[in-house]
Amino acid sequence: MRILQLHCDNISYEPTKKEIKSAEDIVPNPVSLDEVVVCFTAVEKDDTEAVAKDAISQIKESMKKIGCSKLLLYPYAHLSSDLSAPSTALSLLKLMENECSELEVSRAPFGWTKSYNVKVKGHPLAESSKVITAGEKKEHTSDALESESKIKSYWYILSPDGQMVEFDKFNFTKHKKLEILAKYESDKKRNVDEPPPHVALMKKLAIADYEPASDHGNMRYFPNGRLIKGLLEQYVTNKVKDYGGYEVETPIMYDSHHPSMESYFNRFPARQYNIDADGKKLFLRFAACFGQFLMAHDFQMSYKNLPYRLYELTRYSFRREQSGELVGLRRLRAFTMPDCHAFCKDIPQAIDEFRKRFDLSRDVLSNVGIEHDDYEMAIRFTEDFYNENKELILDMVKKLDKPVLVEMWKERFFYFVLKWEFNYIDNLRKASALSTDQIDVENGERYGIEFVDENNTTLNPVILHNSPSGAIERVMYALLEKCAKDAKEGRKPMFPLWLAPTQVRIIPLKDEFLEFSQKLSDQLTAQNIRVDIDDRNESIGKRIRESEKEWIRYVLVIGEKEVGSTNLSVRDRTQSDVKEISFDNFVDEIATLNEGKPHSTLNLPPLLSKRPVIQV
Repeated sequence: MRILQLHCDNISYEPTKKEIKSAEDIVPNPVSLDEVVVCFTAVEKDDTEAVAKDAISQIKESMKKIGCSKLLLYPYAHLSSDLSAPSTALSLLKLMENECSELEVSRAPFGWTKSYNVKVKGHPLAESSKVITAGEKKEHTSDALESESKIKSYWYILSPDGQMVEFDKFNFTKHKKLEILAKYESDKKRNVDEPPPHVALMKKLAIADYEPASDHGNMRYFPNGRLIKGLLEQYVTNKVKDYGGYEVETPIMYDSHHPSMESYFNRFPARQYNIDADGKKLFLRFAACFGQFLMAHDFQMSYKNLPYRLYELTRYSFRREQSGELVGLRRLRAFTMPDCHAFCKDIPQAIDEFRKRFDLSRDVLSNVGIEHDDYEMAIRFTEDFYNENKELILDMVKKLDKPVLVEMWKERFFYFVLKWEFNYIDNLRKASALSTDQIDVENGERYGIEFVDENNTTLNPVILHNSPSGAIERVMYALLEKCAKDAKEGRKPMFPLWLAPTQVRIIPLKDEFLEFSQKLSDQLTAQNIRVDIDDRNESIGKRIRESEKEWIRYVLVIGEKEVGSTNLSVRDRTQSDVKEISFDNFVDEIATLNEGKPHSTLNLPPLLSKRPVIQV
């Protein structure tokens, strides 16, 4: 049985004609239902009563999660090419209807062609698909993905003083976020039952929204969101290049049967999108690793060239995450990942490089607005690597200056011997990895990457996999979740100024002050400040309130007094009073807040009267 389940604001349909001889005898009238879960359902060969009962049980469970008690069962043969006999299909649909006595249930007529209109809600659980069979039907996954859920892990908490205790014996009284991370990681439950607060904020601020015409987990970014995302991409790229990364670009599509690809699939736990084209089996990349490794394979390298650092900002990487895990900007199927690989001659050199990248990652997060107290660290290693390299691991924990979660393996299964990540804990107590790095001891050999050492011997490098920020979308998610927490705790939410879509808003009291406002806007814009003008025919109170709703830090109200003054009257979102400040000092204040960050011009018409209203 195949089901497409939609949580709808409304569905309206009207039977138009009988499609098959065994169609139900009904009087064809139009039907309209509001606030309803619609299950488009195809009954397949070999479906049984047990399948139907299993299907309705799953439907009821998901309806409970989204808080809806109205159900429409809608026969929909187009979901399958392996349909059951009509009599069986109708019988099972009636059985499903009878199994829902606690719900307000209805069923669209069987065997009829119907015209319909449907409006689907925009939350993460609004759309899902189900395949229910009499026997177990598993999706094809890599060996690594299969084994990830089976591998035996030992969980500990490692403190800065070097003590390592089993995590269920650790006193988490002063480390509540770490406790959340420990339980989240050890349970390995990734599904979400409700949208986290950042989802409403990303829509309210016209940053991003779900794209209903795409695969779930692919987002669209409005001008504000594209500006924020672009600035973050530019900042992280600049930091990696300052560190010594050399930027490259690699394809997003690869041959599944390339020898290196087939082998890598079985070591990297990710679900990929597969494509058939011209007789070839292709897949969309789920990381930048193999593109950079295939490139490095063609380099002639000496130990004198190492460490050598290749970097790519992958817009986009694709992972076919499970639908129940997809939510807002937190977990996507298409995402932007800054990915820097360092090719090192041996473990000692890799460890030296690893330390530098740890500092780089902390610096990047701090400068985008995610501070030390906002994240918890998890570190994973084999027991052998830990015993041989305790100094490295303890130094990292001491530098972080708080306990970390440890996952230890008795033996190595994956290609790395050490991996760490910084995890943001959101308002729903879910953990999401941001920065990460790994020590990879396999892929140099797998991809035939070679260098010549001091003794003229050909060797394979040790490879480090670092993303100093994690996915750009996930950084945006963390910033919005921080803002949601600020608002909940009585603080005014706000982006770091360099990321604010509008940094200064000018509000002329009357049309006669618009010319002055435009000249002032031009002067500020010339100083690399993003300025817009609210020239709409609205009251001053409403325009100020709307600037507050958009989290605009600086507002300049221009009236007769301001036109005749040498100073600016500035409403600062961080302060309660209007302050008088000279133009030059105002520019200097903003320049100080933006120091070291990339700049982009306004990504919307500067006059609010010229902007369309974005309906989200």
